[in-house]
Amino acid sequence: METYLTIIKALADKSRMRVAAALLCYEELCVCQLVELLQLAAPTVSRHMTVLQNARIVQSRKKGRWVYYRLSGKFPEQLEQWFKDALLKTKEIQADQVFLAGVVSCDPEELCRSQKERV
Repeated sequence: METYLTIIKALADKSRMRVAAALLCYEELCVCQLVELLQLAAPTVSRHMTVLQNARIVQSRKKGRWVYYRLSGKFPEQLEQWFKDALLKTKEIQADQVFLAGVVSCDPEELCRSQKERV
């Protein structure tokens, strides 16, 4: 039961739930893509990802200077089904998916550079 409680607590945040929904639709996303999606500062996104990683919802891998996240193999099947049946059908998550389609088509290096210019 502790495991489920940890997962529920980690997903009890709108930004983290949006990330999990995005990762259901994309095999993996880099931090700069998540920053763009959430429109939050990179340190804030990193804190959210740490919470999700500590709950074993996501896993990360580093490739050069990029950190990529994907859903963990321990993501509960029932929760994944609820995301697909309910959450992915909400207007906000559908808007995220449309937005992310454009974001993932951008070169990560260009995306990161444009984010630094905005700061």
